[in-house]
Amino acid sequence: MPTRVKIKNVKMPLDYQQTELYREAAKILKLSPDNLGQVRLIREAVDARRKEVHFNVTLEVLLPESAIIPDHPQIAPLEEPAEWRPIQGQTLLSSPPIIVGAGPAGLFAALLLSRYGYRPIVIEQGLDVGRRINTVEKFWKDGVLDEYCNTQYGEGGAGTFSDGKLTTRSGDRRIGQILDVFVAHGAEPSIRYQKRPHVGTDGIRKVIKGIRAEILKHGGEIYFDAQLTDISINNGQIKSIVINNSLEISCSLLVLAVGNSARKTYRLLNIRGVSMIPKSFAIGLRVEHPQSLIDSIQYGDYAGHPRLGAADYHLTYQDDKSQRGVYTFCMCPGGFVIASSSAPGQVVTNGMSYTARDSGIANSALVVTVNPGDWENTALGGIGLQETLEEQAYRLGGGGYKAPAQMLTDFMEQESSRSLKGSLATYQPGLTPGDLWQLLPHTWCRSLVKAISFWNKRMPGFLHPQAVLTGVETRTSAPLRILRNATLQSVNVANLYPCGEGAGYAGGIMSSAADGLKAAEAIIQDYRPPLEAMTLEHESLCPARGLQDLTG
Repeated sequence: MPTRVKIKNVKMPLDYQQTELYREAAKILKLSPDNLGQVRLIREAVDARRKEVHFNVTLEVLLPESAIIPDHPQIAPLEEPAEWRPIQGQTLLSSPPIIVGAGPAGLFAALLLSRYGYRPIVIEQGLDVGRRINTVEKFWKDGVLDEYCNTQYGEGGAGTFSDGKLTTRSGDRRIGQILDVFVAHGAEPSIRYQKRPHVGTDGIRKVIKGIRAEILKHGGEIYFDAQLTDISINNGQIKSIVINNSLEISCSLLVLAVGNSARKTYRLLNIRGVSMIPKSFAIGLRVEHPQSLIDSIQYGDYAGHPRLGAADYHLTYQDDKSQRGVYTFCMCPGGFVIASSSAPGQVVTNGMSYTARDSGIANSALVVTVNPGDWENTALGGIGLQETLEEQAYRLGGGGYKAPAQMLTDFMEQESSRSLKGSLATYQPGLTPGDLWQLLPHTWCRSLVKAISFWNKRMPGFLHPQAVLTGVETRTSAPLRILRNATLQSVNVANLYPCGEGAGYAGGIMSSAADGLKAAEAIIQDYRPPLEAMTLEHESLCPARGLQDLTG
């Protein structure tokens, strides 16, 4: 039987070809290239720590059984991972599981459950991707907000309008499975081996439609314009739910896969006594720089090389005086700062980019950590803090969802910006120059100033004369956690499965998708599929099976 080995830390030039991987592998294995079987790239990362920018790759090599493998620190045996398959439980479900939310957690939970015959029902208060894009673009153009369908709510969740990052520091066995789903539904195969894969907002949209189509193919149901408006709990179990204040349906299991902006849902859960606790998150501003500057700082003379693409960065700082961490978040190379409001009279910013990352402008959130002590340690206090700042941003912007903005150099000097002429600001529907020290608490601003000064030493030019700040960034992660036990059910509501970013157990597309899979696995291991499907017929619902863009 052939032997598979892994070769780590192989240095390759930026212009390397596939044949060169065989040559390097053969050199390390002390074999002729002709004696090698398949050589497959399983990891590729840019190494820009020295003047010579190059790739650091990991290879999987297939060798004949007779090959003698030398003792070498770069070589390690590679075993085929055992396929994980859940063993179905014995308890028969009386009705299909209901999943609230069609973001990564909800879609991947629904996908796995549908593959195993559970015919899940997904309800999503926002719209399908096609109509959602039109609604959001109208908001950016005209400042007309739909509070039920926007960059936070709708098919794909907040990640639909993002950079489409598929990065995670998790070693979860599900990560490879998630990437395989992305590739099967239209993403580039290279995401499987890139250290920092991304698909862009355009790539995400294509994948989402493919996942939706597969869920429907396996008997699942998806409904848009379907908001969870109430739950009935009796003896520690959900008995029924209400959709759109008008349709009540019985509920055997409820997977709660909402995003971190699901404030109405949080407040409903609090009223119904579902156990929640506050948690730390981060708040700050968006900064924009010329992408060429970031490329030059990160790659030097290699900036602009076609194999490198637009450069990113991740920066951290600890303010010893305030005891707050400051860091960059959700950096979007070659992207845009976008309006991400989800409620009337509130301004929220976020970052987005397309697969090509070719806008010429880099943006990132610069955020300060906040903790429950900042809002008296109440479960919903973090939401109140977010809303206060978002409403202040709306006022400083002058209404119409314009955002307050300030030149970075003015912010550092605590001087109000009278004009944004010459800045790189991309936010729509518009900006109002001003003083962001009037938006954030001064202690946070001082922490940001210290961090930016520190980062400018590490990345000379970060304090660029065209750099501009836009506020406010509040939706970095959930401000609370819905408590669950080892079976992934709520600690005090037995058939409620809170999961994903909105439940406080994930951050980003990949970890949210993985947590959705965990919830689905827990259900499969405890229950058998219901004998009958369930179809919701109501004039206020939009069933996904009636849409025309399933594969478009």
